[in-house]
Amino acid sequence: MFKNLASALFLTERNAEDDPNAPKVKGRIVTTLHKAKEIRPLVEKCITLAGKVLEHDETAEKFAVSAERNSQAWKDWRKSPQWREWAGARAPALAIRRRLIQLLGDKQAVDVLLSEVAPRFRDRKGGYTRVVRLAKPRLGDAGVRAIIEFVGVRDRKVERSAKPSFSDETTEPTRA
Repeated sequence: MFKNLASALFLTERNAEDDPNAPKVKGRIVTTLHKAKEIRPLVEKCITLAGKVLEHDETAEKFAVSAERNSQAWKDWRKSPQWREWAGARAPALAIRRRLIQLLGDKQAVDVLLSEVAPRFRDRKGGYTRVVRLAKPRLGDAGVRAIIEFVGVRDRKVERSAKPSFSDETTEPTRA
């Protein structure tokens, strides 16, 4: 159940214009408060692992070749030490990708995580999600509802008010 909730959160980020069951708001699902609190560590762990995949992919990209597969240049690259460097940098990324598939149970959710969610949180060290408690309980069993969503999209901007000036120019009205 938790795998399905976590993958559903990532799948809300995909481009689902043609989907008849498209999410109303990207990066947000409504569930019970207790379920949201339980899947939060799983989602955070997946995003952290996806960030490591991006780092390994960048390292592997330095050693990659742009030649078409099975061309002579590609075959020469496969025999070169540069290919070993590429494979050595790419292996951890593949292992982490397999771990993500194991954690989420959905390849499409992992693809969305790696392509859309992880690059957004590249510079962030943690705290990728927030759980907001809703005021109205669920109909039927009156369960406490909550929203779990990704941070950074609909954040409130805290603005400090201007400091008032207390100069002598202001005059108080006199009583008559």
